[in-house]
Amino acid sequence: MTNLVASKEVQTLLDHASGIGEAGGNARLKAIMRDLLESTMSLIEKHDISESEFWQAINYLQNGAPEFGLIVPGVGIEHFLDLHMDAKDAAAGLSGGTPRTIEGPLYVAGAPLVESGVNLTDDADEGEVLTMSGAVRGPEGEAVPNAILHVWHANSKGFYSHFDPTGEQATFNNRRRLKLGADGRYAFSSIMPRGYSVPPGGATDVLMKALGRHGNRPAHVHFFIEAPGYRTLTTQINFGDDPFARDDFAFGTREGLLPTPDRSRGDAHITFDFALVRARSNADAGFSTRSRASA
Repeated sequence: MTNLVASKEVQTLLDHASGIGEAGGNARLKAIMRDLLESTMSLIEKHDISESEFWQAINYLQNGAPEFGLIVPGVGIEHFLDLHMDAKDAAAGLSGGTPRTIEGPLYVAGAPLVESGVNLTDDADEGEVLTMSGAVRGPEGEAVPNAILHVWHANSKGFYSHFDPTGEQATFNNRRRLKLGADGRYAFSSIMPRGYSVPPGGATDVLMKALGRHGNRPAHVHFFIEAPGYRTLTTQINFGDDPFARDDFAFGTREGLLPTPDRSRGDAHITFDFALVRARSNADAGFSTRSRASA
C-alpha cells in the first residue's frame, strides 16, 4: 500500500481544499472538512478504490438521496449519535431517565394537540386494538406537569400516514400531540402497528443486500416528550414479542424500551412510564434541527 496521503503534496492539498489558512469562513467547519477529506482519501488509498468504484459510490449517493433518512439509521450512524450523547452525559455525571433512541425519518410536524385519553386512529383499520398508558416522571420520581407527548406509529399494514404509498390514510392517522395535566399521566388507544421493511428495490434495500443484511424493523411506537424545565426526550418502544425486536435493522432497540403487550384482557395493552432529566440549557429543552416533514 502506498503512503500518498501522508505526503507533503496531499497534506498541502487538504489544507487548501478545506480552507485552512484562508481568511474568513467557519473555523470549525474547516477542521471537520479537512478530517472528512483526509479520511476519504485514506480509504481510497487503503482499499485501492478505483476511479470507477468511486464514481459508482457517488452515483449511489445521488440516486439514494431520498432515502438518506433510512440509510443513516440502517448503517448505525443515528444509533451512534445516541451513544455519543450518552457518553457525554456520563462524562458530565448525568444519569437516569428513559433511554433515548433514534427518531427515524417519519415524524410529521403539526399533529393535532389534544387531551390525553384519545384514539389516535382516524381511518378504518381491522387490526388489533392497542391501548397504552403510564406517567411522565422527573429524576426524583415527581410528576412532570404540563408535558406534551408526541406519539406516532404505522398502521396495521406497516405504513405511516403522510408517507403511505397507497395514499389511503388521513394525514395525521396514528399521530397526535397529547397535553398532559399536573399528574403527568397519559393514555391513548390506536391500532396495533405492524413492523415494516425498507422499500423493496430502493437504495436502502440495495445496500442492505450488498452487506448481507435485512431491512426489517419490528413493530414500534415513536415518542417526543417536552416539558418546561426538562430535557426533551426522543425515544420509541419496540414490542418485546416481535420477531425483530432484538434484530432491528435501524438499531433502534435499547434495553428498557422493550415492553411486551399484555393481552390477558383481549386487546393489547402496554403500561409504560417515562422518566425525564432536567434541562441544563435552552438547547436541552428543544428539538434537534434535522429536517422534518410537515403537512
